[in-house]
Amino acid sequence: MSSHSHYLHAAQRAWIKQLSRRWYWRLELPTWGLIAVIYGGWGCGTLFWHAIGPWLGTPLLLLLTCWYMSLQHELIHGHPTRHAGFNQLFGLAPLAVFYPYGLYRDSHIQHHRNDHLTTPHEDPETYYFSPEQWQRYPRLLPLLARVRNTFSGRVLMGPWLDIALTLRSAVSALFAVNLRAIGMWLVHGILLLVMFYWLRQQGISALWYVLTIALPALSLTKVRSFYEHRAEEAPETRSVINEAAWPWRLLFLNLNYHLVHHDLPGLPWYGLPQVYHAERQAYHKRSGGYVVQGYGVWLRQYAVKPIDVTVHPLSPAAPGTELQGAECRSPFPCTASIETP
Repeated sequence: MSSHSHYLHAAQRAWIKQLSRRWYWRLELPTWGLIAVIYGGWGCGTLFWHAIGPWLGTPLLLLLTCWYMSLQHELIHGHPTRHAGFNQLFGLAPLAVFYPYGLYRDSHIQHHRNDHLTTPHEDPETYYFSPEQWQRYPRLLPLLARVRNTFSGRVLMGPWLDIALTLRSAVSALFAVNLRAIGMWLVHGILLLVMFYWLRQQGISALWYVLTIALPALSLTKVRSFYEHRAEEAPETRSVINEAAWPWRLLFLNLNYHLVHHDLPGLPWYGLPQVYHAERQAYHKRSGGYVVQGYGVWLRQYAVKPIDVTVHPLSPAAPGTELQGAECRSPFPCTASIETP
């Protein structure tokens, strides 16, 4: 369990410790099973592509690729073993195409500093802007915020923004001679070439895979991250509890219980529902009422209506800006990467 875990009370801590002693928790069998299903399903889906055809193979690989991105998140948080280097081996495969595992890992670890959650320049996964950014781009940023903070805009445009910002970080690392980042991208590039060669041998073009599998899979992750965090004074009220239906919970490995995850980042994905439901009312209170009844709520309310996300409301006010909004998260650096044109 993470050193910065927050337990509701001592009895909860003792109970979770008891849970962790169960044989399938100790062995991490659910996570090992998940790894086998994702890699086995992806391998079979490509190997038997001609037999199942693109109409079945494409959505199958799309869902498995999205699930794989959820698995990468679980690997970052210390599962299925305590050895980060060993866990990393299961996250290096470039099934999601657009980013190296190490880039996501470094960004996400920084994101988990709860005291800085949603703060521009501190949280690399925030969508809030600093007053300086807002003043520097007075036309671009309001337009960008208005489009990307609708549910439809986030799902359709969000991946393209992620890709552009990720490639921009790669170019910056190259010019800065950041050997660590360059090494990440080299390994990712080599593995990507190997994967595309394999796909070509199975009759799947790289372009088809990118446009109909990897890109839609990235779009699907935006369903989960939409309005996942908000800017509030108390850190514990910044993360949502989304009581989503079981297919979404399985696809996103229960990260809909996001406050529980941020309180207990070392808790395995299969433990999140049990811990949440045991203290449901307490978590509702702790979240400050930041609870939603499924992702359909966001779709109905914000399909074309944007959530107000401008300057971070806890930042010093910039002249002529509205300090209001709600924040959403991406697996990549967001506004922090827009600072320089």
